[in-house]
Amino acid sequence: MRDHFEIRDHDAAGRIGRLEVPRAGVTVETPALLPVVNPNVLTIEPRRLAEEFGAEMLITNSYIIRSTDRIRDRVLDQGLHDFLGFDGAIMTDSGSFQLAEYGDIDVTTEEIIEFQRQIGSDVATPVDVPTPPDVDRERAERELETTKQALADAEAAETGDMLVNAPVQGSTFPDLREEAGRHASATDLDVFPVGAMVPLLNSYRYAEVVEAVRAAKRGLDPDAPVHLFGAGHPMMLALAVAAGCDLFDSAAYALMARDGRYLTVSGTEHLEDMEYFPCSCPVCAEYTPAELREMDGSGGDSADQSAEQLLAEHNLHVTFEELRRVKAAIRSGNLLQLVDRRARGHPAMLDGFRVLLDHADELERTDPVSKDAFFYTSHESARRPEVSRHHDRLSRLAVPDRLLLTESDAPSNHDYDAVWRVKPPFGPFPRALSETYPLTAEVPERIDGAAQVAAAEGVASLAESNPDTELTLGHDDWVPRAVDAVPDRVETENLRHLGR
Repeated sequence: MRDHFEIRDHDAAGRIGRLEVPRAGVTVETPALLPVVNPNVLTIEPRRLAEEFGAEMLITNSYIIRSTDRIRDRVLDQGLHDFLGFDGAIMTDSGSFQLAEYGDIDVTTEEIIEFQRQIGSDVATPVDVPTPPDVDRERAERELETTKQALADAEAAETGDMLVNAPVQGSTFPDLREEAGRHASATDLDVFPVGAMVPLLNSYRYAEVVEAVRAAKRGLDPDAPVHLFGAGHPMMLALAVAAGCDLFDSAAYALMARDGRYLTVSGTEHLEDMEYFPCSCPVCAEYTPAELREMDGSGGDSADQSAEQLLAEHNLHVTFEELRRVKAAIRSGNLLQLVDRRARGHPAMLDGFRVLLDHADELERTDPVSKDAFFYTSHESARRPEVSRHHDRLSRLAVPDRLLLTESDAPSNHDYDAVWRVKPPFGPFPRALSETYPLTAEVPERIDGAAQVAAAEGVASLAESNPDTELTLGHDDWVPRAVDAVPDRVETENLRHLGR
């Protein structure tokens, strides 16, 4: 058990947690965003990140500090917190990103861990190898072994109260990610970043991001805090949290602002194309797109702010707002409904959501048994873990010899031993359970074929568990593929044809 991370709430694989960071003397609530702070270029002062945006933790690059003569001695003398002017927790990267970008760095894990300790980092990172996507398996395996050695070197280092990351690599090979997660979990390290995600995130390969996260999670202990390196676009935060990630870092807020890009929960807009701001953050409430475009690089009519900085501020506001929305969704039990809404904003997000639902059996293990409401909002809702859980639990119910399953009201006269309701996408259940979650679900009157197929699978599950029960199903004109999913031994009647 890792006693520095406590899970307080669950929904799907998402959770609200408390990460104790002893060297900083703070506890960070997760999911948390760590804004990336470039020690050479402070787009937004770290003090403001805490006071105005609510950042409890940030990340900066110890390799850049170590390699930059003009700031290295200052940071060693002042300490990282005083240098940046930030009282919260600070994570430092090791140079692995530079290794991935440029192919070589002049520091070892032993050296960089010691440097991170000296400058006062709260969470340090070893020099792992961020193997990019789509490499051959031989390279992925070879570089994973190098990363494992880096974790061993980090374990052997003198770190005191400083937490240490144990990156999980493996490129786009799910079995290697799972192996890497299992190996990292067996160490005494503290935080578990899923690494080398930036190329996938930049190319909107969200389905593969989800596969990598779920594979890593299968190897990691359930109480391991998981960091998705390089993820910070508000559009995908709900998806990543639902997949099981707790920490995020990204320079997207600043990098995209530099390019005149405006972040939203449904994608990215270009300032030059905007007529209105669809947001009510302080920046968008005070300025119009035209006013930001008129500003010059030195700040225009503002003495201390440029259009780039204002865009960066908006980008942070919308990102932190989305994280708060995600936390609220976890607390109320509708995280997957939020992911469903976000998935409608971009085809790549929909791909990611569908892959997440491919792992509904894994999500079900941590998904709460009871919540406030289940809304059927798309055919993806038929694949949610609540549906598969209901099907699995049908085997626990006492079933009579002759049973009618129907979407209509119970007939006034019948010779069945009992009449159960059928409600897509869940399928059959005793009427006494009608007011229990998730059978209280709100579903549209014009239900789709996916919900009918899921209901038919529920009927099949009940039939399989009760081979001696005589079953009759009354359905409301189900699509052919749903009827075909009903076992042959179940007698079926189309209520629409009976004139119900």
